[in-house]
Amino acid sequence: MSRNAEELNGVTLLGNQKTQYPTDYAPEMLESFDNKHPTNDYFVKFVCPEFTSLCPITGQPDFATITIRYIPDVKMVESKSLKLYLFSFRNHGDFHEDCVNIIMKDLIKLMNPKYIEVYGDFTPRGGISIMPFANYGRENTPFEQMARERLFKHEMQ
Repeated sequence: MSRNAEELNGVTLLGNQKTQYPTDYAPEMLESFDNKHPTNDYFVKFVCPEFTSLCPITGQPDFATITIRYIPDVKMVESKSLKLYLFSFRNHGDFHEDCVNIIMKDLIKLMNPKYIEVYGDFTPRGGISIMPFANYGRENTPFEQMARERLFKHEMQ
């Protein structure tokens, strides 16, 4: 069951040989497509082991593995657009916790998923590891409770 042109409306980066890499934070890079299985609850997981941002105070680079897990509803994030979006943080100055929360909020705005979590495993600097975790479950659904449970048990898994 392949996708037709209408289902791929708005997906412009995939297959584009003239990709422009953003030099600044660029949430407009994110693209979505229709989920063919909105009645199924399933996880989609992305791992970006080469995430880079800048310390807002020193300007030094920070490196992380960013893991995104979500349960889609009607829309899904297109992976090339996600890659370019995450690349756009390369010159963005923000604390680790801010980056993780910004990524989560931008993806919620794009897709309105049933559930999403973003975890940043940042490389230690100054002898301290920072590993922020942010999540969201749609209000008044079982996913709201799931978000609380996963948040409270995050480091116990």
